[in-house]
Amino acid sequence: MNEWPIAEVARAAGVTSRTLRHYESVGLLRPSRVAANGYRFYGETEIARLYRILALRSLDLPLPDIARALADERSLTETMRAHVAALEEARSAMERRIAAVRNALAALEEGKTMDIDDVLAGVDDARWEGEVRERWGDGAWERSAARRAAMTPGERRADDAHGRDVIAALRAAAERGLSPDAAEFQHLIGIHHAWIAEQWGRVPSPEAYRGLGDLYVDDPRFAVNFGGVAHARVVRDAMAVYAAAHLD
Repeated sequence: MNEWPIAEVARAAGVTSRTLRHYESVGLLRPSRVAANGYRFYGETEIARLYRILALRSLDLPLPDIARALADERSLTETMRAHVAALEEARSAMERRIAAVRNALAALEEGKTMDIDDVLAGVDDARWEGEVRERWGDGAWERSAARRAAMTPGERRADDAHGRDVIAALRAAAERGLSPDAAEFQHLIGIHHAWIAEQWGRVPSPEAYRGLGDLYVDDPRFAVNFGGVAHARVVRDAMAVYAAAHLD
C-alpha cells in the first residue's frame, strides 16, 4: 500500500503541513499512522479524502460545510445548494465592489475630495489572508472568514463600522495624550480586546495580543490608522498594560 509523509503530501497538495495538522485537529483528515517520532503518514484512503477536501475547498466552501459533506454523502446536494446561494451573494458583493470602485474612480478623476472609507470601499478583505495564516495560523483565518461569510451584507457593513469606531476611539485617546494606564484608555482597550476576540473567533492569548500591538507599530499600514507611529506606540503600550492586568 502506498504511503506518503506529511511533507510530501503538503507539497503535492499545495498546502502547508500546518494546514494538514489543522485538518487533523478539527477531525477533517487524520493520517493513516503517526510514527514514534511524531511524523505523520497518509495512505491511499487518506489521499482520496484529501482530494475531495481540496475539490470542495476550490469551491470556497468553509471547513464545517466540507466536514458535513464528507460525513454524509446525502448532505452533498444540500451543501451544493447552499454553495450556490453563497456564490450568488458573492456575485452581488462583487457587483457592489465594482460599483464602489467605479464611483471612487469617477470622483477622483473629477478632482473631488474623497473620504478614505469610500476610496477603499472596493478593496477585498481577502488580501489579508496570507498574512493572517502566516502570523496566527490557518485556524485564525478560517474562523474569521467563516464568521464573515455567515453575515448578511448589512451585518458586514455594521461590523466594519464597529471596527472603525473601535480604532478611531483608540486613536483619539492617544491624540489626547492619555496615559496608557489611564482608566479611560484601559476601558477602550477592553472594548478593543473584545472586538479582536470576535474577529479572530477566539480570545487572543497575552502573547498574541501583545504581538498585535507590535504589529500596529511596526507595519505602516496599521500605524496610519492611529495617526502615525507615535500614537500607535501609545496604543501598543496600553494593550500591553491591559494584557498584564487581565490576560496574564
